[in-house]
Parts: sequence; structure tokens; C-alpha cells
Amino acid sequence: MKKFFLVLLSLGFMLTACQQEQKPENPFFTEFNTPYGVPPFDQIDDEHYLPAFEEAITQREADIDAIVANTEPPTFENTIVAYDRSGEMLSRVSPVFGGVRGANTNPRLQEIAREVTPMLSAHSNKIRFNQELFARIKAIYDQRKSLDLNNEQMRVVEKIYNDFARNGAALPEAKREELKALNEKMSMTSLQLSENLLAENNGFKLVLENEADLAGLPEAVISAAADEAAKSGHEGKWVFTLAKPSWIPFLQFSERRDLREKIYTAYINRGDNNNEHDNKALFLELMQLRRQMSEMLGYENYAEYFISEQMAENPQNVYDFFDQIWEPALDVAKAERQQMQDIIDREKGGFDLEMSDWWYYAEKLRAEKYNMDEDEIKPYFSLENARNGSFTLANKLFGLTFEERPEIPVYHEEVEAFEVFDKDGSHLAILYIDAHPRPGKRGGAWCGTYRSGSYDADGNKIAPVVTMVMNFTRPVGDKPALLSWDENTTYFHEFGHALHNFFADGHYNRTSRSVPRDFVELPSQILENWASEPALLKEYALHYETGKPIPDELIEKLNNAGNFNQGFANVEYIAASILDLDWHTTPVDADTDVNAFEKASMDRLGLIDEIVPRYRTPNFGHIFGSGYAAGYYVYRWAGVLDADAFYAFKNSGDLFNQELADKFRKYVLAGNAHWEGMEAYVNFRGQEPDIEPFLIQSGLK
Repeated sequence: MKKFFLVLLSLGFMLTACQQEQKPENPFFTEFNTPYGVPPFDQIDDEHYLPAFEEAITQREADIDAIVANTEPPTFENTIVAYDRSGEMLSRVSPVFGGVRGANTNPRLQEIAREVTPMLSAHSNKIRFNQELFARIKAIYDQRKSLDLNNEQMRVVEKIYNDFARNGAALPEAKREELKALNEKMSMTSLQLSENLLAENNGFKLVLENEADLAGLPEAVISAAADEAAKSGHEGKWVFTLAKPSWIPFLQFSERRDLREKIYTAYINRGDNNNEHDNKALFLELMQLRRQMSEMLGYENYAEYFISEQMAENPQNVYDFFDQIWEPALDVAKAERQQMQDIIDREKGGFDLEMSDWWYYAEKLRAEKYNMDEDEIKPYFSLENARNGSFTLANKLFGLTFEERPEIPVYHEEVEAFEVFDKDGSHLAILYIDAHPRPGKRGGAWCGTYRSGSYDADGNKIAPVVTMVMNFTRPVGDKPALLSWDENTTYFHEFGHALHNFFADGHYNRTSRSVPRDFVELPSQILENWASEPALLKEYALHYETGKPIPDELIEKLNNAGNFNQGFANVEYIAASILDLDWHTTPVDADTDVNAFEKASMDRLGLIDEIVPRYRTPNFGHIFGSGYAAGYYVYRWAGVLDADAFYAFKNSGDLFNQELADKFRKYVLAGNAHWEGMEAYVNFRGQEPDIEPFLIQSGLK
């Protein structure tokens, strides 16, 4: 028996040893051994993230300690460059975790996020308020003009110093401790707001059982709803969700006014349902925290704090800008409202147009005015065509070429990976494209990086790894994914951000792609202009069955309808931008009525009842995080730049003017380490932008 026990014991040890040997190593602990150094998604397990974050934080803190412990006087190299290059492992882990959590999350990743977020906030605070580190950085900043720095070095010194100074490094110790607590609370509140919104997006389904409920819907929309039903356990029925490719065509085409109202109400009330995912109290908490932080840093409010670093300079300039375009936009929207009401009256509808009716009657009005049916143009705008159109444009402007790389690991089977080559044939970047909605993906469309372009310590170029994430219409049956015109232009928009990431050419991480937030939408929005140009359409808008290019008569309809419904588009956008600014300029407390505040803001504007802001407060995901908070205005601000920039190409007589393209690449896309905002634009354009092309492009003149 004793011998038998010893045999079992030894077998147990052997099994344990084998299990330990078979357990995969954490891929974050070494350089990624993959093609082009992309993340090894096929090797990464959810359980790798937490220990990787813990080790990465430890390593970065060691990097910072080494800078502080240096007994030599601070220099550009031993302080600024050393700080800029600190945290190499963290710069590997964070983008991967953040990218996957946004595009393909699950309950375990959400748990990890709740654990990691306060860790990262505390880590950031520890560095941001490190007085010895700040003293070394300030020493370089104070003597920067005597150090014989080049333009790029001067900017990285100023940017890094400013990061510390404007975030409280110079505050008294007691205030620094208070600010640390505020930062940690804000990070957790932002996370919870976003998680609630994702839950609300996934929590609604309009389940239809009778064919009569499908009246008016195109066959492709019905088929997509049947596919969604099958996936969600409602076989034989039809399911519509709050993903854009589902709810928008339902509002456009469904003849069931009661059902249109039901799905639209669910969409605009996300986060405002007084349930476990209600965002109103959390949002008020975030507004109070941001105001406390701003006041502590010497600003009147958060909008002053944020916009002081942007091209707009201060909130009043943004309000003044919108004052120029609000009334013209509202007048156009009112005219559109009347035209739609006329249709209702002619059809003897017996009711007044309401907000949930707008999409349906706008579609009728478009068909009436321009003889244009979205289903007529969709066959020419498959997802593949949108991709090919973007690639073709990049080739015509900048000489880029693209090759699919199926051997590159991806985080979801639907993701495509491409290698990007520069005009000389050299490797430029890796691009991931993730096109379709799923429950684990947050709404909207965005572009990010898993690795930003920069240079290593030896001066070798580090190529970027870029990702485009969208929520576009899925393929249905034997048909490919056929995009709406809005989805097609969104593809070009996100690809413009990708180009910006491909070309960023700075030697320092902090300034490689450092641009004001109201400049960053210029590279994306300008590409939307080419999407509808006949010279490009003829090359990429090919019928998915026949392969024939889009005919001239459809191009004419498309362009004639280019400014259609622009009153609505401008008004809902400006309303949301003003709402964002109002929240970030007005003091609130825990007893503020969120909906009453929103209504008062819109009443002051004179917003008509038939239009709501593009995002209502409880579901305004753009401003839950810090990126676009007090900055949702940036799309129209950058719109002035992109319209004027495209006008330069158009006015030259050559849409693919190589001289202009080279200057655009050099000054706007690549040279962010050297020039700031307007300086970069003027270097490209030779003048400050004129608002006239923007007014024409926006249908306001």
C-alpha cells in the first residue's frame, strides 16, 4: 500500500509538472514573435492581461526611478528622451487590451477592466505627481532655448512639460492628493458609463412574428433581421436591434408607424430607463468631478481646460462658430420638416410629423425630389468596393499599395489584415479591418493603433499597426455586405484616420502624432469628399453581380442628393455639440435633473420638437471618456479645414494633384511632430481656411 501511494504521488508530481510545462507563456512578457511584430492574438488569453499589466506597471515605475536616481544634471537625453521611451511593456499591453475590449469584449474582459482601470489611474498619478521627475523636466524646459534643440526636440520638451504642469504637478501636496483621488474616480465613472451603454445597446430587441409587421421593408433588411433572429434564439421570426445597420433602415422603410416609434424611442432613451444601467446619476457625478478637477488646475470649467489646448482656444470661440451656422441650418431643417409634412397631408395621414417619423418621410422625400432609392445604389457599394475605393484613392494620392496577409493573427475571425507598402515598395504599416457589429463590440466606428509609428533608440523606424473598426451591414444569404451611402463615406472617413497613422513620422512617442483634437478630423473628413467624385466612383463603385461601374445617371442622382437632409444632419449634430459644451461649462450638483437640463439647453437653442440631439446625455458615449469631452464640436470645426483643403484639389483641376498630395502628406499627415494645428495647415494650403467651401458643402449656402 505504501509503495502504491508513492507511485500515485510521483504520478501526481509528473502530471503537475506536465501541466506547468504546457501552460502557455504570457506573450506580453517578451517581444512579439509574429509577422511584423503584430500582437499574437492567437496566443493571448484573457488571463494574460492582469499579470501583464502588473509587470508592465512595475517596469515603468523602475524606468521612472532610474531617471530620478540619475546623479548627473538633467539633459534632454537622460530626462526627456528617457521619459518618452519609458514603459515599453506597458505600451505593448495597453493598446491590445483597449483595442480588444472595444471591439470584442466579454464579461471576463470587463471584470479585468474594472480591476485594471484604478491600477492604471494610480500609476499615472504616481508619475504625474512625482516631484523629483517634474523638477528634472522643468529644468530642461526652463533652459530649452539655450540647448540648441531642433524644432522637433523643442516641441517634445514643451509637450511633456505641459502635460505635467497642466495636470497638477506644480500643485501643493495636499491638492495633489486630492487631484489623485479625483482622477481615479473619473476613470472608474467613465468606465461604468460606457459599460452601461453597451448593456443598453445589447439589451433591446424588437422581435417581430408576423409578416404584416414587415410592410415596406426591403428584402435585404428582412433577410438580415431573419439572420439576427436565428442567431439570437428566435428562429423563424425577425429581430431588429439598436445596431445602426438594423434600426436605421427600419426607420427609413417600415410602414408601421407604431413600430418605428418603438425602436426609435428605445434608441434615444438608452441610459435613461431608470434601470440598473441608467446613466443619469453617474453622468452628473462625472460632470462634478471634471469641474472640481478643472477649478483645482486654475480653469473656470472643464471646457476651458480642454479647449485651451485646441485650435478653438476657448469655449466662447466654439459658441461663436456655431452661432454662424445654427440659424441657416435650422432654417433648412424647418423647410425639410414642411416638405415632409406636405407628404403626410397629401397621403391624408391625419397626424403631425414626429421625431420617429423623420427618417421614413425623409426617404420618401428623397425619392420624390431626386428619384433616388437607396436600394438602387447599394448594389454598387459592397463592403469590398468601399475598401477597394479607399485603397485606390491612397494609391492615386500617395502611391500606397495593399496586400492581404491571412497569416497575420487576428482577434476575431471576421477581421482582415493587410500589409501596407509605401510608394517605393517599402513596408509602411499593418492594417486591420473589422467591419461588422456583434454584441461584444461598442457602437460607432473608430480607428486606433496597436502600435504607433515612431523610432527606436537606434533611430530605426517602427512601423505602425493600425485598426479600423466599424459596425456595418452584414452579408445576407448569397449577397455580400451592401453598404448604405452613409456607411460607404464612413469607411472613407475611418480610412483617413488610418492614413494619418500610417504616415506619422516623429522621433518621439509624445509628438509623433500630436495634433489638436479639432485638427485630427481633417485627415478623415477630407477623404469623404473623394468618395462621391465620378473620377473615383467609376473605379470602385462596381455592381456586385455584373461588375459594371455605376452609371452616370446614378452618379448624377447621388450628387444631386448630396446636400439632401442636411438641415437635419447639421441641426442634430450642432445640438449635440452645444449640449456637450453646456454640460462642461455649467455648474451642476447631484440633484440636477439631467433631462430638464438637456431640455433647457435645447429650448435655448430653439431646437424644433421633431429633432433630438444626435446623442442624448445618458447615451453620449463620445463624452464619457476624455477624448471628445467638451470637444464634440471638433467635427464641424475640422469641417472648415477639410472643405477648404479639398477645394484646393478641386480648384487645381486635378483631383489627384501630386504636388498638393505630397504637401498634404508632409505637413498635415506626417509632420505632426514639427508643426501645430494652424501652422501645419497654412504650410500645406498657403493660407488660413476660408469658411465658404464649408457652407456650400454643408448645404447651408
